[in-house]
Amino acid sequence: MPYDITSTTNERIKRLIRLRDRKQRDADEVFVVEGPRLVGRAIETGLEPLEIYVDDSTPELEIFDALVVEPAVLSRASYRKKSEGVIAVFEQFPLTLDRIDTGGTPLILAAESIEKPGNLGAMLRTADASGANGFVAVGEVTDVFNPNAIRASTGALFTVPVAICSLVDFGLWLSEHSIRLVAAIPDSQNSLWNSDMTGASALMVGTEEKGLSESAIEMSDSLVTIPMSGSSDSLNTSVSLALLAFEAVRQRSKGHH
Repeated sequence: MPYDITSTTNERIKRLIRLRDRKQRDADEVFVVEGPRLVGRAIETGLEPLEIYVDDSTPELEIFDALVVEPAVLSRASYRKKSEGVIAVFEQFPLTLDRIDTGGTPLILAAESIEKPGNLGAMLRTADASGANGFVAVGEVTDVFNPNAIRASTGALFTVPVAICSLVDFGLWLSEHSIRLVAAIPDSQNSLWNSDMTGASALMVGTEEKGLSESAIEMSDSLVTIPMSGSSDSLNTSVSLALLAFEAVRQRSKGHH
């Protein structure tokens, strides 16, 4: 099969490399997805690629007018320096709170100031697996469209409604929809297992280094602690959120606290 692109100096390849940078992605309002599995998941959820680049290993994606790129050149464009055979560019979707369905008895997962893409991806997988109504990243530092976050989410970014907002806006939105905020801190008298999460709830964690901000703690309706033994001072923040989420799922499945 003839190659449409054979050089790393090609303008499109140079742009793909620039899109590794958040500023460039946000300026162009696009994000990049790599690998047949993730690109397939994005398309399955109804996202349409603006551009799609393949090497000879993924002929089935040619239906999207894919450009065929020499494998070494495609690898150069990959943020992991080793292409999985396809790189697609999609338009960024809105990350607003109104994307999240608050009907019935919603379960919302939230995290403050999450910078590590691996943690963000893991939290999105938890939101997907626990059947949460949505995930809220509180604070502007979170880069939802980071390629490592997308990869770590294994496609949950495309199935879970995600929003980014300030703490103040999150608080107003929770009040407006009568959703209780349950926040995890290291030293509450209230154990996670004794807190009622059967009603409309948002469960929030902070960063591993600093925990939740004072403002977030003050805003919470309930503060809970995950009981721990052992010498380690804290769980990974995405693990903490998973424990909260599945305790809420457990309580709700019983129909009582």
